[in-house]
Amino acid sequence: MIRTTVLAALSASALAAALASPAAAQSAPTSSARDAWSFELGAGTDNRSKDASKSGNDGYAFGSATWESADGLFYVGPGFQTIQSGSSNVEAEVAFGYQPEAFGYSFDFNVAYKNRLDAEAGYDEDAWELTGNASRSIGPASARLQIQYSPDAAGSTEAFTWIEGRVGWDFTNRLNGTVALGRREQDNAPDYTGWNAGATYALTDAIELDLRYYDTNAHTFGEQYEDALVAKVAYAF
Repeated sequence: MIRTTVLAALSASALAAALASPAAAQSAPTSSARDAWSFELGAGTDNRSKDASKSGNDGYAFGSATWESADGLFYVGPGFQTIQSGSSNVEAEVAFGYQPEAFGYSFDFNVAYKNRLDAEAGYDEDAWELTGNASRSIGPASARLQIQYSPDAAGSTEAFTWIEGRVGWDFTNRLNGTVALGRREQDNAPDYTGWNAGATYALTDAIELDLRYYDTNAHTFGEQYEDALVAKVAYAF
C-alpha cells in the first residue's frame, strides 16, 4: 500500500483571503485535511499473497484509501481486492496502523479486519490479521523482516503464522529490485515455503509497474501454489 502525507502551509495571500471571508474559510477544507488522505488503484495478472494465488491464477484489481496523521505515526483506511474463493469475488478490509522510527529502523505495526463479500453459506468469510514490519535502508540497499499472525483466517484455514525476509537494491531513483523468502505455518492448511523476485519501476511520480516471479514448494496442494510470472500496475494519488 503506498502511503504519503503532504502538509502545505497557507500562503500570505490565501490567509488574507480567508480572514476577509470567514464563511468561505469555514466551508472549505484545509489543505492539511485534504492532503492527509492518499489513494491507490491498480490491477495485476494474478493476486499473490504470501506467494500463493488468491484469484485462481487470474487477473485482479485492487484499491485503497489511507488517512495518515500529521506526524506520520498513525494511519487507517479501507481497501479492496478481487479474489476467487468461497464463491466470493471481492475481499474488503480496513487496517489500523502505527509506524514509528527508532535506532535507524522503520517499524510498521498494524491490525487488519478482512471480509470476503457474498461468500457461500457455511464459508468462514472473515479474518483478523496482525502484522509487524521492521525495515532499514543503507544507501541503495534495503532490508525488511515481516511477521504476520491470524488467530483464524478466512476459509478452511484456521490460525497461521507468516515470516518473511526481503532484501532490495535501488538501481536508480526509479528502478528497484527485491528478493523475498517466506515461510507459512498453518492449521488445517498446507505449511509451505515461498519466494519471489522482481523489479518495480516508477514510470511517473504516480504510476508504478512491477514484474515479479513467484514460487512455492507446495505445488502438489493445488495450482494456487504453482509458480507464476506476475505483472502489476499501480496508480497513487
